[in-house]
Amino acid sequence: MKFIGKLLLWLLIALLLVVLAFYFLLQTRWGAREVSGWISSNSQYHIVFDAMDHRFSSPSHILLKNVTFGRDGKPATLVAKTVDIGLSSRQLTDPLHADTITLQDGTLNLSPSAAPFPFEADTLQLSNMALNSPETNWDLSAQRVTGGVSPWVPEAGNVLGKQAQIQMSAGSMTLNGMPATNVLVQGNIDNGVVTLSTLGADIARGSLTGNAKRNADGSWLVDSLRLTDIRMQSDKSLADFFAPLTTVPSLTIGSLEVTDARLQGPDWAIADLDLSLRNLTLSNGGWNSDGGRLSMNADEFIYGSLHLIDPIFNAEFSPQGVALRQFTSRWEGGMVRTSGNWLRNGNALVLDDTAIAGLEYTLPENWKKRWMDPLPAWLQSVTLSKFTASRNLVIDIDPAFPWQITSLDGYGDNLQVAKNGSWGVWRGNAALNAAAATFNRVDVRRPSLKLAANGSTVNITELSAFTEKGIIEASGAVSQQPQRQTAINLNGRGVPLDILQQWGWPVLPIGGDGNLQLRASGSVQANAPLKPTVNAQLHAVNMSKQEVTQTMSNGEVSTAQPVAPAPTEAAPAPVSPPAQ
Repeated sequence: MKFIGKLLLWLLIALLLVVLAFYFLLQTRWGAREVSGWISSNSQYHIVFDAMDHRFSSPSHILLKNVTFGRDGKPATLVAKTVDIGLSSRQLTDPLHADTITLQDGTLNLSPSAAPFPFEADTLQLSNMALNSPETNWDLSAQRVTGGVSPWVPEAGNVLGKQAQIQMSAGSMTLNGMPATNVLVQGNIDNGVVTLSTLGADIARGSLTGNAKRNADGSWLVDSLRLTDIRMQSDKSLADFFAPLTTVPSLTIGSLEVTDARLQGPDWAIADLDLSLRNLTLSNGGWNSDGGRLSMNADEFIYGSLHLIDPIFNAEFSPQGVALRQFTSRWEGGMVRTSGNWLRNGNALVLDDTAIAGLEYTLPENWKKRWMDPLPAWLQSVTLSKFTASRNLVIDIDPAFPWQITSLDGYGDNLQVAKNGSWGVWRGNAALNAAAATFNRVDVRRPSLKLAANGSTVNITELSAFTEKGIIEASGAVSQQPQRQTAINLNGRGVPLDILQQWGWPVLPIGGDGNLQLRASGSVQANAPLKPTVNAQLHAVNMSKQEVTQTMSNGEVSTAQPVAPAPTEAAPAPVSPPAQ
């Protein structure tokens, strides 16, 4: 019995010596290399670490140094200078479940294709780590990350697990191309639903704070978001800048506050923007809201050739459309003010009161093309219930027919200027007058125009202007049918007879000042020449009583022989009384 006892004792001592030898060998480079090589050869994983460190002062912790973990032939899932594994009594029943795992000074790859971790922990802690998530909807790159995930139960394609509490901070981060610093995130993951209860960051020389939730289907609910002192430059157009908002299935904004923001792109800019948005949902290329509202103002807004100064915009949203409570802005040296409603039914914009004053506006070179281009689907009708204009200067520098109208005043009521997606004068009444005007280098004074439009015709009831010595008066009608059949009657009294030559009529065989009578008709269509459709007759008489009549047929003029004035009869010789 003594022999068996001694034998068992020596066996126990030998086993203890083997364990101690193995324990100390693991803490050498040779031992670490052998263990990591054995694991890599006998599993689908590739793991390398330089050494293992265990201290009796912290008996429940094992430290692995210079660790690389991943799958054979794939990028590494984890590279860390130190991995601290905290053990507990749970290892007796679940060896791969640690109490804590701390990753320090390395990189963690969150890509779905990265090798899944075969172990888990009550808490995963990060210290000065970098995070990358390529191949996901979150193109994330973060540096100097510190924080924790609890519990940490990683799965294939989901490194952070399906259910966990998250709290992290990052010194710097880039998310979908947007850089940020001093990032703080608190929230949780619950089966694909990501809740960010606290979100803060310094972005674009400003700050961001808020909270939000991303559902499993990719839709977002932004309960609160505040952006302050943002200074951002982008290489994208304005449409491309906001394009990411349309890529998510749905975006619901509870509260968005923007204060003193400056944004700039290739052909657009917004200076000192203040914005407040409530209760709006964007989805499927459209929007819906019940009780939402938008208030915004800025020092400047530039979009292409449009330059607004001090714009103010206030609107309320409802299922029926948008109630535009206020829009005012300085524009082209003047002021624009309006209010009204956009109606979802019919995509119609009805402006109750529109005023334009003090403009000094030069029309863009392609304004005629813009006039003919179809309007977007969301804007098929535009009606001005009340319209006023005061002291405006309007210029067209088209070299073929330049014109300028000075001190233009006007008013209109129930004026429909867009219908079925096309600009025009479709309904209503308008009157315009100005102090002076120039039409293709012909100066006139006090030009005025009155018109009334209905579904079939635009009736020009009054068109007049003073020339240097005379007056021109006209009336006409334009059909609302696609052929745009037009008729005009023009009378000139005491006007230069060559005045019509500057406006396209052939040269008259007589000159000087005189009277004109013109009756003309034609078809004014956008994509067809006007001249072949014109039929007209012009009768002119100058101060010398010379007369001429010209007839235009299909754009070609024939001239009757000018009529000279009848010679004056000689006075009879005086009769002398008979001599006495």
